[in-house]
Amino acid sequence: MSVTPRDRLVDNRFAPGTFTPDPRPNAPAKMLAAQTRMELTLLLRNGEQLLLTMFIPITLLVGLTLLPIGDLGEARVDSVLPAVMMVAVMSTAFTGQAIAVGFDRRYGALKRIGATALPKWGIIAGKSAAVGIVVVMQSILLGAIGLALGWRPTLLGLLIGAVGIALGTVMFATLGLLLGGTMRAEIVLALANIVWFVLLGIGSVVLLDDVLPEVLVHVVRLVPSGALTLALDTAIAGGVDWLSLVVMAVWALIGGAAAARWFRFT
Repeated sequence: MSVTPRDRLVDNRFAPGTFTPDPRPNAPAKMLAAQTRMELTLLLRNGEQLLLTMFIPITLLVGLTLLPIGDLGEARVDSVLPAVMMVAVMSTAFTGQAIAVGFDRRYGALKRIGATALPKWGIIAGKSAAVGIVVVMQSILLGAIGLALGWRPTLLGLLIGAVGIALGTVMFATLGLLLGGTMRAEIVLALANIVWFVLLGIGSVVLLDDVLPEVLVHVVRLVPSGALTLALDTAIAGGVDWLSLVVMAVWALIGGAAAARWFRFT
């Protein structure tokens, strides 16, 4: 009896379940890593973001340190660096974050990503992680330039400053997510830049703290940019400005709670 090709196929069957579909999302850590890598790539490819996050802070640091503008003492870089670091953190975590989220919502990018297996927390965590990586890069770059300009920090000052930068990044990131996730993209673009200039002006007042009334300095401390600048200014001297750290923590809690309540993906 001859064996037909059909009989050979019947005898060559795979074990039951070999090709059973098993649709499952990837591990949360891998999804977060992929999302963070994508967000970081988009951040670094954006020329406007690089202008805000790198070029402007570097120009301010070098210019204000080398040019004889104002009476900032003998170690000018020690007075300038806290304000410049505040500008860098605010530009990345607040302004850039808000604008990017606003336009992602407008073009439907967040809506489409939300339809994937990536959970909502993964989208926000990926954006926040990318912002954190950029802030670390900024801190290293500005710190290196500061060293070249004569900045001589202590180990304790660096540790306290790192805590302040981390807390400031969280604070501005939550406020950026709140702004970008609740308003139209055109409004976000205008408002984020206006707020950036206002907060920059308030934070820069710290450079004049020797000639300002103490009451005004405390008022400035209640504003996010002022709190971060004062915390970093105190850290450079090796101290801890607990009040400024508390103010930043309160702003972070307010921004985070409001963003969780009103953030929209469409």
